[in-house]
Amino acid sequence: MQRFTHKAVLITGGGSGLGRAAAVRLAEEGASLALVDVSEKGLAETAAAVAKVAPDATVLTITADVSDEEQVKAYVDRTVAELGSIDGFFNNAGIEGKQDLTEDFGVDVFDKVVSINLRGVFLGLKHVLAQMKKQGSGMVLNTASVGGIRGVGNQSGYAAAKHGVVGLTRNSGVEYGAFGVNVNAIAPGVILTPMVEASFRQLDPENPEEAGKAFVQVNPKQRWGQPEEVASVVAFLLSEDAAFINATTIPVDGGQSEKY
Repeated sequence: MQRFTHKAVLITGGGSGLGRAAAVRLAEEGASLALVDVSEKGLAETAAAVAKVAPDATVLTITADVSDEEQVKAYVDRTVAELGSIDGFFNNAGIEGKQDLTEDFGVDVFDKVVSINLRGVFLGLKHVLAQMKKQGSGMVLNTASVGGIRGVGNQSGYAAAKHGVVGLTRNSGVEYGAFGVNVNAIAPGVILTPMVEASFRQLDPENPEEAGKAFVQVNPKQRWGQPEEVASVVAFLLSEDAAFINATTIPVDGGQSEKY
């Protein structure tokens, strides 16, 4: 499939995990890419991964903090200037923060997680939606989480932010559908990314593999998800195949959110 030929897709959190997997999949389908991340090293590694599967793909890398509005405006402006448009936006950058009961959850950690995971998503929407409204078209996909559609425990900042992402998705989808723009979200479960592996180490520094197995045991599929599996859903929801899907959140979790 070449659903993204002559289309430009902007990805935040493009330096690792779901952002990297999505970049590779979209490039395979013909997309030109603008990748945003705070890690220059991560961006370079993603660009190299893209080059292996799509040597002729255009890949723009931009180092930016998604919680800083000036930097967000700059990454949007640069993408439009160099790629001509923003046809798809994977609004994906995020961090986990700490694993702690609410009473023990530090305010500074809470503020940081919400700043990146919710403010960052809002700022991306604010500036990209204005561009897409001007174009009269566009597909937006926010990254929420299973932790944004149900309680998971020990993650006050993450849960608050990801529930907020679901709310922003619904609200923006309702606002911008009439302008030819779709806004949806995915709610990944336990996908084996560096962020999830770090959470296993938080839960059990001595034996993170055992902590990971606990997540597998409660999943109906009895395994972790892979970033490439999420990337296939991202590609669908950013394509015209999803033209009548709007203002909704799609779980990609093996059934985790339905089990308990």
